Amino acid sequence: MNQLIVRKLIVDEHNELFDAQGMKYIEFPSDYNRIREFTTLVLKDCPEEFKEGNLLEQQLSEIIKNGIKHGNKKDPTKKLKVWYDLRKRVRFIVEDEGEGFTNLEAWNDYYRKRQEALYREDFDTFLGMASYRGPNSDADDGGNSLIAALEYWNGGMIYNNRKNKVGVVRWFTNGSSTGPQ
Repeated sequence: MNQLIVRKLIVDEHNELFDAQGMKYIEFPSDYNRIREFTTLVLKDCPEEFKEGNLLEQQLSEIIKNGIKHGNKKDPTKKLKVWYDLRKRVRFIVEDEGEGFTNLEAWNDYYRKRQEALYREDFDTFLGMASYRGPNSDADDGGNSLIAALEYWNGGMIYNNRKNKVGVVRWFTNGSSTGPQ
């Protein structure tokens, strides 16, 4: 019998993904118009086999965008801090100066219900839950970037207790992205 496996956003302040030892560090002003520039700067030395077309760029860009837009409220006096390691795997820690992801538990509940509907083949409910809209969402929020992120970051997506810092990792094995080496 098939078993439903639902991933979720996790809060774990002491997770090893937050160990920044040996990682490169850069910080950016909260300039929403420069997200692509910031993403390109972080990935400039990334091995081609990790880029997977533009999937890695898209995922990092979403994390940077969320930190600038939702975390720092596009306040140019606030910084976005990025630690990164592009050896053997792709790993980022991104921290903003905001209040944190206040709807994390509500998002996990939404995602669980969405995946359960898909598992039951209840496509009307599934399609009705096409995108998440929280109280801070606006017309420019697609609502699905976290769904894609949970699938993409195969080594984890962990938040600190304050939920203004996220650690992510994607493992690659022999040119594929199936798990740890």
